[in-house]
Amino acid sequence: QVQLVESGGGLVQPGGSLRLSCAASGIIFRLSVAGWYRQAPGKERELVAQITYGGIINYAQSVKGRFTISRDNAKNTVYLQMNSLKPEDTAVYYCNVDSRRVGMGDYWGQGTQVTVSA
Repeated sequence: QVQLVESGGGLVQPGGSLRLSCAASGIIFRLSVAGWYRQAPGKERELVAQITYGGIINYAQSVKGRFTISRDNAKNTVYLQMNSLKPEDTAVYYCNVDSRRVGMGDYWGQGTQVTVSA
């Protein structure tokens, strides 16, 4: 059974930091593409950051220089370090692990709320 368990969301003031974690089980994580998406109220879900099995990283323009994605294949975990947070970063953040390359599926976490407010 595939599971993605997210943690680390919460309420933070503008300029603050949060670190999201997503622990995967039941998949071949080291051969999968892992990423974070977010969805704000009334908006479509958008890619925040993605890291391939080879370590190639892609960021949304709006978070470049502030967010850092990383992965630990030994722990089957992907992280998102978010610094200099802005109110417009407020959204539900979803972990995604794409294992279609190895014959499995495209999986989503349950989502974690990030609220940036004074």
